[in-house]
Amino acid sequence: MIKSFKPAFAAAAVSLAILSQHAVAAEEQFFPMISYRVGPYGANGQAFYGGFIDYLNYVNLKEKGVNGVQMTWEECETEYNNAKGVECYERLKAKAAKSAGPIHNMSTGISYALIDKSAQDKLPLAMMGYGRTDAVDGSVFPYAFPLVTTYQMQASAIVKFLKDKSGGSLEGKKIVYLYHDSAYGKEAIVALNAEASLNKFSMVQIPVAHPGNEQGAQWLKIRQEKPDYVIFWGWGVMNQTALKAAQKVGFPRDKMIGSWWTGSEEDVVPAGDAAKGYMAATWNVAGKQVPVIADIEKVVYGAGKGNMQDTSKIGTILYNRGVSAAVLSVEAIRKGQEKYGKGKPLTGEQTRWALENLNITDARLKAIGATDLLPEIKTSCDNHEGSGKVKIQQWDGAKWVPVSGWIEGNKSLIHPLFQASAKQYAKEKGITPRDCSKEK
Repeated sequence: MIKSFKPAFAAAAVSLAILSQHAVAAEEQFFPMISYRVGPYGANGQAFYGGFIDYLNYVNLKEKGVNGVQMTWEECETEYNNAKGVECYERLKAKAAKSAGPIHNMSTGISYALIDKSAQDKLPLAMMGYGRTDAVDGSVFPYAFPLVTTYQMQASAIVKFLKDKSGGSLEGKKIVYLYHDSAYGKEAIVALNAEASLNKFSMVQIPVAHPGNEQGAQWLKIRQEKPDYVIFWGWGVMNQTALKAAQKVGFPRDKMIGSWWTGSEEDVVPAGDAAKGYMAATWNVAGKQVPVIADIEKVVYGAGKGNMQDTSKIGTILYNRGVSAAVLSVEAIRKGQEKYGKGKPLTGEQTRWALENLNITDARLKAIGATDLLPEIKTSCDNHEGSGKVKIQQWDGAKWVPVSGWIEGNKSLIHPLFQASAKQYAKEKGITPRDCSKEK
């Protein structure tokens, strides 16, 4: 009797264990990670996604997840290629059908390719500091979130900074816009044209073909144009190439100011002395003095679960930016659980609601040790951006030093531009915009 009972008991125990594993597995928040760590922009992706994943691990280790829900993810390599980005999305979307954190692909081109697909599949795109600017209008783009601030608001903030630097006026000045010849680089043009008209400066547009390691002709033209400033919209190897080229033709680097994707250690360190004095916009600071960054190193790497093989990247601009993206994403999961039930993973549709109802205050950022990784974020149906503010930082030859407080672009000038664009998009696609006054 006893012998015959033991196998039955063992089988029952195994069954209970399997059921228990399934129950635990059900309480997971899945992040489709459409990432890149190889190719011409791979070094940037390594730092960003390393920081992002480290923070998810941090929440799992430090808090046992969000109210018990563990953060999980799967990466799919895109090499910053639009077609591969779509393939990765299609590969991962089935897993995201039951629970989905925001999708961060860190590519404006891939975001353009996915914006209609993700809306159809009810999976939110968190285009944090990239993507379609007009997706700020959530009445037309319910599943697209160009969070923190957009290219157009960033461009406007940079103009405001240069205006202050020029004594309060840019009238009669000449500004070159040197940009990555892609959807990313073209996003800011409409805002810069509007600012040029308003502030009475002339603007010269100079595109650079991907990946940007050949810029001789462009900098010859810049030398001929003799601009007062260069606004620089680069990515990857294009950035260090531009800084070296500027030095070669004698253009002062403290007259160059880049977008937040041209302002990382990956951009300036390889350029050596050519980078000193160069400025760039940012929404997050570098360094381990940010409490959560220091704690990630202690908790995650102390447990041997760090994502970065090159730990020297911990605390760099792009690593900290990846952490900032994960902080925002986890706070969205936390917000969604307040509405849909604590301890329950969110569907894509529920995560969309959460992203549209964020209210991340300075007090909350301080509480989680993330001060200076994000400005305050407050989103709504008609504002999927949530902030619109940047800081300007300058490379002193060894580190990034903030040289401004938070700067907000000219909302009254810029917002009507993307609202008109969103309205036109809705007309072309046959979309009936939501009534945001009825959204809560």
